[in-house]
Amino acid sequence: MPLMPVTDSMFLLVESREHPMHVGGLQLFEKPEGAGPDYLSDLRRELIQGENIRDLFRRRPTPPVNTMGHLAWSTDQNLELDYHFRHSALPQPGRIRELLELASRWHSTLLDRHRPLWEIHLVEGLRDDRFAMYSKIHHALLDGVSALKHMQGTLSDDPADRDCPPPWGSRHPRNGKRNGRAPLSVFGTARRTFGQLAGIAPAAFRVANEAFREHTLTLPMQAPKTMLNVPIGGARRFAAQSWPLDRVRAIATNAGVSRNDVVLAMCSGALRDYLIEQRALPDEPLVAMVPVSMRNRADAAEAAGNNIGAVLCNLGTHKPDPGERLAVIHRSMRDAKRIFKELTPLQALLLSGINVAQLGISPIPGVVANTRPPFNIVISNVPGPRKQLYWNGAKLDGIYPASVLLDGQALNITLTNNAGNLDFGVTGCRRSVPHLQRILTHLDTALAELEFATR
Repeated sequence: MPLMPVTDSMFLLVESREHPMHVGGLQLFEKPEGAGPDYLSDLRRELIQGENIRDLFRRRPTPPVNTMGHLAWSTDQNLELDYHFRHSALPQPGRIRELLELASRWHSTLLDRHRPLWEIHLVEGLRDDRFAMYSKIHHALLDGVSALKHMQGTLSDDPADRDCPPPWGSRHPRNGKRNGRAPLSVFGTARRTFGQLAGIAPAAFRVANEAFREHTLTLPMQAPKTMLNVPIGGARRFAAQSWPLDRVRAIATNAGVSRNDVVLAMCSGALRDYLIEQRALPDEPLVAMVPVSMRNRADAAEAAGNNIGAVLCNLGTHKPDPGERLAVIHRSMRDAKRIFKELTPLQALLLSGINVAQLGISPIPGVVANTRPPFNIVISNVPGPRKQLYWNGAKLDGIYPASVLLDGQALNITLTNNAGNLDFGVTGCRRSVPHLQRILTHLDTALAELEFATR
């Protein structure tokens, strides 16, 4: 009965009907050549009969789930794969619109804590004869970076490879090591922790100097109140679209900034236009929380749990010129990353905790309505596959992340690169964010404006 780290337990403690705490994703595939009408039903039947199951996907909260379930994990030795892996079909006419509406409903429902905390839906009925998979897994089990790394580990760059593991399996099972890592010495871990804690005071001084004397850092509670920073309900809307990575890369090269800066500028332009459309743009610039993975590349594929930091970025939405917004974003991210690099991992996590601390008390009645938000929106850029991948011969066409929302944070934009594309997933509170799909139109407009501004 392994105890949960506090970072994992937190996602179970704050979950409620209005705040499901799972990360999700929608993947689109082209069927392999020669696939017949029973291809998907045969595929599902074959997969649920297999025995390749990562230990992580057997993990469930320890009973009783309302007490010990917040503190420790147990192992489900009788995992019912036919419950967790479900086969569905779209209503006619089988457009992407119907697929996104179905994914929105699935993303709105809580996972059953009496079972391992994940579901995967295999979806047929798209009118272009593609198929989809919508998957969700509790944030207490995996963060978004690790979830995407795990998914990539089940795929292949060879279209002829028919030995890909199921979404809950592993291509390279590790024996004798938990999550692929050797046990750590308690005393060694404690020694390193105390050493890093000893550096908290000078680290805090550096951060305070940057924030208050040099005025280079964006701090929590500087964000304006907007229509996106309100109490939310449990129902979700989900929208998704892809853009060529080459367009973003060209803007970054011309402007001398990073591709992530360009992505943030796309989101900034889209948010500005959306809020103008809703007659709700504040005079002060919006602030984004940008998650940063604290894992090294070797650990990410097999690691469980959560190991993410957070920096705050000034989105420059008060500036009408897209080039000026990009410059504001570049400076804000450059200064935040510079401070992050000077801190130890523990110190960086503590700074991240300061950036997001108010979210822990956001469910308390009156907090969201009567305080400024720590930031206005979460924008996350998760590393994805750099080349074309396949799953048992089926070509991966798109990966669209669906993330979590909290009280005071009614909108989330998460994206990932997929071969030559950037795949955006936009998750919003169904009640608080009207016409969510309009944000996709504004993202497209913002990209075109950045191209014009950086020629």
